[in-house]
Amino acid sequence: MDTILNITSLSKTYQSAGNTLTVLEDINFSITAGSTNAIVGPSGSGKTTLLGLCAGLDRSSAGRVELNQINLSELNEDKRAQVRNQYVGFIFQNFQLLPTLTALENVMVPLELRGERNIKSRALDLLDKVGLASRGHHYPSQLSGGEQQRVSLARAFSNQPKILFADEPTGNLDAETSEKVIKLLFELNRDAGTTLVVVTHDLDLASKTQRILKIKGGKLIADELTQA
Repeated sequence: MDTILNITSLSKTYQSAGNTLTVLEDINFSITAGSTNAIVGPSGSGKTTLLGLCAGLDRSSAGRVELNQINLSELNEDKRAQVRNQYVGFIFQNFQLLPTLTALENVMVPLELRGERNIKSRALDLLDKVGLASRGHHYPSQLSGGEQQRVSLARAFSNQPKILFADEPTGNLDAETSEKVIKLLFELNRDAGTTLVVVTHDLDLASKTQRILKIKGGKLIADELTQA
């Protein structure tokens, strides 16, 4: 199987008031294309920082991040943005929908950025898949939290990413809504053949992935295959 993400000796430090704060230290792992993976750990363990580095949202202090055989560590912000736009999908805890755009327009944004054609029909098809075909003209403020997260799911898959990063995708949802969103996430992911990397403290969600990476104090302390 092909490797979609390769992390080598990855570290992230910040300078604060003359002190060096180490958030991640010497992280190593690789992820196979088409696999589902969870990154778990207590609050402040460095999970979200690691996700940001893997996705090219930030640069590491040391080490390498290779995404789809591209060394992100060597790229400037503009080039990293191009790689993200081409290969990466995102789902965030707080949805991050654009408030001035309708649900349909939010789903169309990644496609517009890529200059794709027939984007309205593709966006409508994705809204239909997440059960919101009739809500495309509504703005985020007119949708419930669960509906907003379903729109962000449709948006994440709209540019047919090779890898999808989800940061606490159920963090702001109640248990029943979380269950529906998780089910949808795995269904869409399976249908699209995307690689999934989920940062979560929800062990039930993590157990549904094929592999769990455990982070504590900025270090990778366990790497376990599940029965999923």
